[in-house]
Amino acid sequence: MYQLAMDLAAEVYELVDGWDSFPKWTTGKQLVEAPDSMAANISEGYGRYFFKENKQFQYYSRGSQSETKTWLAKAGRRKLISEEKFNYFMEKLELLGKKHNNYIKSIDSKPMTNDQ
Repeated sequence: MYQLAMDLAAEVYELVDGWDSFPKWTTGKQLVEAPDSMAANISEGYGRYFFKENKQFQYYSRGSQSETKTWLAKAGRRKLISEEKFNYFMEKLELLGKKHNNYIKSIDSKPMTNDQ
C-alpha cells in the first residue's frame, strides 16, 4: 500500500513536471502535494506507537486520496491530462483505496511494534 502511494506520487510528479509554468504552479502544485501527502501520512501513522494515532494518520491519508481525485478531475477539465491518463490514475487510486481500507480495518488496539 505504501509503495503504491509512493509510485503514484512519483508518476504524478513526472506528469506535472512537463507542464507549462502557469498550470504547473496552480493546478500542478496542488496535484503533486496531495499524493505526496498520502504516502507521508501512511508512513507517519505507521511510525506512531499507538493504534489510535496510526489510524488517525491513515484517515488523513485517505482524505488526501480524495483530494488527489479532485485535482485530477480539475486537471482533466482544464485539458491538462488526457481522459486515458485520468482513468489510469483513478484506477490506481481505487486500488490504493481498497488496500488502505483493509489496512485501516486491520489496525487493532495493540501498540505497534517494529515487527508489524
